[in-house]
Amino acid sequence: MRLGQSRGLIVAAAIAAVLAACSTPEPVVVVEAPPPPPPPPVTLNQGVADAASIYVAFIRDVSTIPAGGFQDAESIQAAMRRGAAYDPATLSRGMIAYGSILALQSPEFVQGVRSYAVDPSVRAELVANISRDPAYAATLPGADAAAGLIVATLSQDITALTAIAEGVEGDAYTIQERRDPRRRWAIQPIASRETRLDSIKTISAGQMLPSAEDSARLFAAANSGSGLSLTGTAASGPYTPAVVHSLAIAALAALGAGGDEARTSTEALSIEANAQFCLDMSKLNLFQCLAASRPSYEDMFCIGRHIVRDLATCTTEAITPRTLAPSPDTMIAEVTPVAVEATTAALEATEPGPNR
Repeated sequence: MRLGQSRGLIVAAAIAAVLAACSTPEPVVVVEAPPPPPPPPVTLNQGVADAASIYVAFIRDVSTIPAGGFQDAESIQAAMRRGAAYDPATLSRGMIAYGSILALQSPEFVQGVRSYAVDPSVRAELVANISRDPAYAATLPGADAAAGLIVATLSQDITALTAIAEGVEGDAYTIQERRDPRRRWAIQPIASRETRLDSIKTISAGQMLPSAEDSARLFAAANSGSGLSLTGTAASGPYTPAVVHSLAIAALAALGAGGDEARTSTEALSIEANAQFCLDMSKLNLFQCLAASRPSYEDMFCIGRHIVRDLATCTTEAITPRTLAPSPDTMIAEVTPVAVEATTAALEATEPGPNR
């Protein structure tokens, strides 16, 4: 190679290097990861709404029992048939299911729970924690506000039922007064007492069916978080197992994990032994009361004490922690002397007084 050619190549290479150094580099394309999918919507299955509708419809029906007095013996028996037509297990589950729908009306609770649902892994872990230990739901943001709605709403039922119970029990005494014209039929022995008791036991064993109208309304309210127009103030723990289970079902729904695929979980959470036990004992005491009752006004007392008042008492126990609950003397699980008192009254009095 000639010297001139060599120099030319060197110069050309140098020029190329300079031009390359001055050129604009190709931009680096950064591929960002796609954002995580949005959390699933609030979802509560129809089964919970159906269970809640049973509770709502039954309490509404019992609330029509007249507190101001019965006008004939048949109206007493009609009220007895209406008030005894519940299965303790079904009614207990319905109360907890209803509580979960009440909790979902709390925006503080729903938003607080859903703040954990953005990250799929965190959401999955939270669902697992709640399923493993329902009490975990009571520690989530907004739980106190949701519990407050449960307690305030069920307390309204308690107040209404207690007023009816007091009216019916009081009228059982009033109707015995000689000036009361109802005394003529109220002191007469109940015809076919054994048949009447068997009939009430049969009614008690019947299946409780959902109310289609109430179920649709509650289902819509649960999944929208609105529609029930509730008021209440934040509560504070510790909470009863029934309230905890209601919060747990609501938390799963707020995480989008309470739909049809979770029906087994929500049904399991609606079962709470203490709430059911109270209603079981109430029904047994009702049967004992009716077995000892003879005139119609004693049946009135059985209605007031072991249907209406016991429903109020069991609901109170379900939402009131033991540290705040009534004394054991007033708790239905430990009330046993009703039938004995009725029998004693029947034996000691010429015209037996109502069960005391």
